[in-house]
Amino acid sequence: MFRCLAAAGMALLATAAMADEGMWTFDNIPQAAIQQKYHVTLDKPWLDKLQRSITRLESGCTGSFVSPDGLMLTNHHCAMSCLAQLSSESANYVDNGFNATARSAEKKCPSQIVSVLMETENVTAKVAAATAGMKDAQANDARKQELSKLEAACTRNSEKSRGGPLACESVTLYQGGQYYLYKYRRYDDVRLVFAPEHAIAAFGGDPDNFNFPRWSLDFSVFRVYDKGRPIRSPNHLSWRVEGPQAGEVTFVAGHPGSTSRLLTVEQLRFQRDTSVPSYLIRNSELRGRLIQWGKTGEEPERIASDSLQGVENSLKVYRGFQTALLDDSLFARKTAQERELRERVKSDEKLSATVGNAWGEAAAAQERYRQIYDRYLYLEAGAGFNSKLFSYARALVRSAAERSKSNEQRLREYADSNLPKIQSSLLATTPVYPDFEQVTLSFSLDKLREALGPDDPTVRKLMSTESPDSLAAKLVTESKLGDPAVRKALWTGGSAAIASSNDPMIVLAREIDPDARAVRKIYEDEVQAPVASAQERIAKARFAVLGTNTYPDATFTLRLSYGAVEGWMEKGQQVAPFTHLSRLYERATGKDPFRLPQVWLDARDRLDMNTPFNFVTTNDIVGGNSGSPLVDAQGRLVGLAFDGNIHSIAGSFWYDGTMNRTVAVHPAIIITALRDVYGAKGLVDELLGKR
Repeated sequence: MFRCLAAAGMALLATAAMADEGMWTFDNIPQAAIQQKYHVTLDKPWLDKLQRSITRLESGCTGSFVSPDGLMLTNHHCAMSCLAQLSSESANYVDNGFNATARSAEKKCPSQIVSVLMETENVTAKVAAATAGMKDAQANDARKQELSKLEAACTRNSEKSRGGPLACESVTLYQGGQYYLYKYRRYDDVRLVFAPEHAIAAFGGDPDNFNFPRWSLDFSVFRVYDKGRPIRSPNHLSWRVEGPQAGEVTFVAGHPGSTSRLLTVEQLRFQRDTSVPSYLIRNSELRGRLIQWGKTGEEPERIASDSLQGVENSLKVYRGFQTALLDDSLFARKTAQERELRERVKSDEKLSATVGNAWGEAAAAQERYRQIYDRYLYLEAGAGFNSKLFSYARALVRSAAERSKSNEQRLREYADSNLPKIQSSLLATTPVYPDFEQVTLSFSLDKLREALGPDDPTVRKLMSTESPDSLAAKLVTESKLGDPAVRKALWTGGSAAIASSNDPMIVLAREIDPDARAVRKIYEDEVQAPVASAQERIAKARFAVLGTNTYPDATFTLRLSYGAVEGWMEKGQQVAPFTHLSRLYERATGKDPFRLPQVWLDARDRLDMNTPFNFVTTNDIVGGNSGSPLVDAQGRLVGLAFDGNIHSIAGSFWYDGTMNRTVAVHPAIIITALRDVYGAKGLVDELLGKR
């Protein structure tokens, strides 16, 4: 019977084996498949060096060390929050770029945190022992408590490690099939070194977004400091400026955020019918509000630009999700794969007894989720309170309540392992723009009332005598939480300070917290718990059929994907894998989003028009891989991932090797820009190891 199951597993993997599919954990690289297809062997020293060169930006991106003195390369769009926070009415670093001509001129990002993965530990057996024999809701609570306990013990045990204590995070892989501790070295002194103008970094703007050919100089450079000095980064990547050739193997190392490839058909149906349409409707309206407000003046346009770019990018992603989930053929393929796995489980009496009615239980949980979705989304997930000031208030109110409990009894996001990040965010000197806060908060309050209805008890509590606009204006104008000193006093004052505060945002967060916690409890006990139990059992079935010859869904943890430089066929036309500098100037119109900064117009005559600009590969990536380096078989940097083509959006659910493409910035255009356009010769010398 095991041989039959294994054969079935190979059938399920047949499609993946022919394609460059997978975001693989570093302890489970498909060496045989890589060797067979690309004739490359990745040994442990190669993998270890690459792992230590990769950084995780807690804002949701990836970076890599590219010099021995802590220089870190990532995307420009990953630097947007820092650029916006450092900007002012008199210094617009988003529009005009930034170039630190000396280390003393490098500017610290107010809220950026960088983590480097040092090691991992499999704790699956410990988690299983902690939940053995329990019913779903009880097991769900016990699992969270055990993970918090393991994280805290891990951090304590690492306190004497070289370089200081490590930050330990629990990671769920294979939908609960495995549990790991990931141990990071964390840095909160991250300084901006260089960023080009937004016009060239995002050349083509929204019309070109997720399309190819592209001409986007989407890169930025930071330096990581510790105790006031640049860190030593001996595992940095060296540059291969000429880049890769067509057909050459490339590897992407980074932190893909989230995929849904192992979800059940009913979970995918929930996304198709409920969560994705809800997101599209809500954020399409928000986009319109942001555009309209940005047209009221130059300063509103600057303030709104970062948020607007994020919303527009997310809308394209979610439209891609919707298109993928509405594709009958792709959905049918997913349904067939699930049916085949379920049939194989039924044919093995022992395995069938272990798995039970897992798929049915997961489906029932999705129906319960539909019933509470709007209330959970708007109250607990925060969609009804789109405000930086409210985010501060909720974090302060909840952290005060949770820190008074033992570590294991807290909400998971307030476990000891997460408190340093929360504190850093709360105390950062990031700007708050009251007029912008009123725009976003009034919009979200309006949607809250629309979704839950004017007679909902929470809505009545908030708006029995107020409109969304008047309530937002009152909350924002009277709150003092924009002052970091006020937030610090509330953080250090704990429960007593929170209870006595009359700041309207704190009062709001206190008032709605019981309602939000109540719907969270329903979600955790009646949705999350049965789904976790079902997924663990489905994972056992998948392991029985496939073994570990497959990869887990993305979890914003370090992964490696392999592929090659290769174009594709689009509507009967071959798309070449490279673009070149000459076409950038041909496409320039002088108007956004095809406007070139003046410095590029001035430099035109001294540039080589044959310089490669962007290129595509078959590497399997998703959001979170932004800023990931592409390296060659020798581990040299040959590109910088910044996007995917429109077909890759469906990669959240499945991978199509004929169409999905990673889009990267070519190293030659980065060096050309720094040296010949911006005059940053010292930075080029450091990147190329000449000093």
